[in-house]
Amino acid sequence: MQHDISLITTIAAALGLGLLFGMLAVRLRLPALVGYLAAGVIIGPATPGFVADVHLASQLAEIGVMLLMFGVGLHFSLDDLLEVKGIALPGAVLQIAVATLLGIGLTQLWGWDLGAGLVFGLALSVASTVVLLRALEDRGQLDSFNGRIAVGWLVVEDLVTVLVLVLLPALAGPLGGKGDGGSLWLSLGKTLLQVGAFIAFMLLVGRKLFPWFLWRVAKTGSRELFTLAVIAAAVGIAYGSSHLFGVSFALGAFFAGMVLRESELSHRAAEETLPLRDAFSVLFFVSVGMLFDPRVLVERPLEVLGVVAIILVGKSLAAFVLVLALRYPLNTAITVSASLAQIGEFSFILAALGISLGLLPELGQNLILAGAIISIAVNPLMFKLVGPLQDRMLSASERARKLARSPDPLAELPVTVDHGRLTNQVVLVGYGRVGKRIAQELDGAGIHYVVAEQNRDIVDQLRRRDQPAVAGNAAEPAVLIQAHIARAAMLVIATPDTFHVRAMVETAKALNPAIRCVVRTHNEEEARLLRAETGGTVLVGEHELARSMTRHVLDGLALAQAH
Repeated sequence: MQHDISLITTIAAALGLGLLFGMLAVRLRLPALVGYLAAGVIIGPATPGFVADVHLASQLAEIGVMLLMFGVGLHFSLDDLLEVKGIALPGAVLQIAVATLLGIGLTQLWGWDLGAGLVFGLALSVASTVVLLRALEDRGQLDSFNGRIAVGWLVVEDLVTVLVLVLLPALAGPLGGKGDGGSLWLSLGKTLLQVGAFIAFMLLVGRKLFPWFLWRVAKTGSRELFTLAVIAAAVGIAYGSSHLFGVSFALGAFFAGMVLRESELSHRAAEETLPLRDAFSVLFFVSVGMLFDPRVLVERPLEVLGVVAIILVGKSLAAFVLVLALRYPLNTAITVSASLAQIGEFSFILAALGISLGLLPELGQNLILAGAIISIAVNPLMFKLVGPLQDRMLSASERARKLARSPDPLAELPVTVDHGRLTNQVVLVGYGRVGKRIAQELDGAGIHYVVAEQNRDIVDQLRRRDQPAVAGNAAEPAVLIQAHIARAAMLVIATPDTFHVRAMVETAKALNPAIRCVVRTHNEEEARLLRAETGGTVLVGEHELARSMTRHVLDGLALAQAH
């Protein structure tokens, strides 16, 4: 009896060739995901030889997107999203508008109608959170200030795209496609109600139910049951959110991870699901490659070049200008620009919907896929250029130097600050979860301090509470000078981004040789390097937790023996 083994064949071919071409890409000093995309092209219908099941591969890729977006949610809490709303919300909306207009303008030159241009421009405007997550994790920047802004920006893009996906069928008729004849305002109201109901459900019910359920499973002591529970919950919530509330699988999985973030089991859930997330991410990139027809590169080179220019240059330049206009640092502007210089999963979904509604021609989908593959392949290289590009701009351009130190009321302490609070004070770099708790302890002890924080919204809130704070990257001497580091008693670096720690300490010691430094880090190897290079006190999170738990154990034993 012959069994249908197309699923097994597809998985075996995708993972096997993904491994082979991924290793080849790494040997050639290219990102591994370039090899995964190449593997997809090899087993896709557009190339001769073995052809895998495209339909099955796309469903497997959808699971990969769910698990990866679940991982994003585990790393990005609602508080993080609210922290960067001042830049992520206006920036993402305006950047989508600019990129969409660029896409419409390009298609007008090709003679396409407005409906096709609108779908095409929207598809080019939305970057891939999956690709960004991989790039930030590889560089250890996921928890950095710039990383939180980039992820928050893309989350806003995803929310806007969800709205577009629901509204597009109602708009298809007026735009010349196969519309459903429904009312635009009715569709808009329905969409807002569905998304609002889903978010309310996850925040009010899921925030309590999901962690409680995992605690019940964890109490069984079975590791495999816990892993199964996490994956089943992530995929189940994603599926349920799509069918009950009309939101995307990816957005549902993201909120599932975000509510679990509030639980103490979030770190264990992230570790247990990491291997499966990695395996399915390979299937995602392979499936993208399978949809691509390489002939478009030969037959339509100028069109492909125009698409790549919008993705790599147009979007990035628009984001760069927007971030600087919102008075964020040059480094943040360059990092966000690099983050957005690619397109991914939502672009494919938009293209497929556009074709089904009769709005987008087949050529449009091929051009979008070509732009996606090229931009995804080039994106890691663009991240590597962030530092050198910033250094080159600062050294070669007086305009860039002026831009980097442009007048900003939040970058300077107000003249009304009591100077008695600026002598023998603590300079606290970073006001995240750790920095906020340190500040609370300092307040309780009556110790004066100045906060140096990159998030301008946080600095503004602190100043409203009459707390001295300065906006900017403390690796730049001007920021620590504004924090009066020369008269400070101690520098406390509470930010998770340890990349700039050496520069901060060097500036502090140059201006105040007697200052004491306390640095936060995550691993022992990094701690040894920082101790050797800075001479300060370096605290490793796990070690401090172990010491605290040990003290509680010893105190408890001493109390028991005393009785």
